[in-house]
Amino acid sequence: MAHWRDTMEQLVRDRERALLSYAYLVCGDAVQAQDLVQDALVRTFSRERKGLTAAKAEGYVRRAITSAFVDGYRRRQRWQRVQHLFTPADVAPDRFGQVEAGSDIHEALATLPPRPRACVVLRYFDDLTIGQIARHLGIAEGTVKRYVSDGLDQLQLALGPLDDADAAAATADHADVTERKLS
Repeated sequence: MAHWRDTMEQLVRDRERALLSYAYLVCGDAVQAQDLVQDALVRTFSRERKGLTAAKAEGYVRRAITSAFVDGYRRRQRWQRVQHLFTPADVAPDRFGQVEAGSDIHEALATLPPRPRACVVLRYFDDLTIGQIARHLGIAEGTVKRYVSDGLDQLQLALGPLDDADAAAATADHADVTERKLS
């Protein structure tokens, strides 16, 4: 049991500066580099490895530094993609203010295929632009416009005519799609 502790102490004593420099090169931040080295030491020495020398341990620690940085980066990227779902945001005026959740709109949206439904919801409920929706879903802007147009057509069939404000917005979007198709 004391063998791994001796190996870790020797590694930290002799190579701490080199490990911190390596971690700094990986992440570009001195404080984060210290955290990465600490995490890597814990990962490396948290389980017994037979015949582990300080030189071999340094290789394990360097790989653990890189892995910890990449894992953290991926975690942050995933969080950024869904963070808006957990934090209150400035909400655009509710264009369907008279309609309660779970009513006709919800039922009509449920009849849409997944992509058109996502585009309509992102456009009119999350108030994203066509470009933002395209980037969010990883599809072309023209495809988003087509899905929004088709989705609105299907919703209008399911719900009946829209009121004046909604009809104007839908007509503008539909005209933009139609104009793009003709040109």
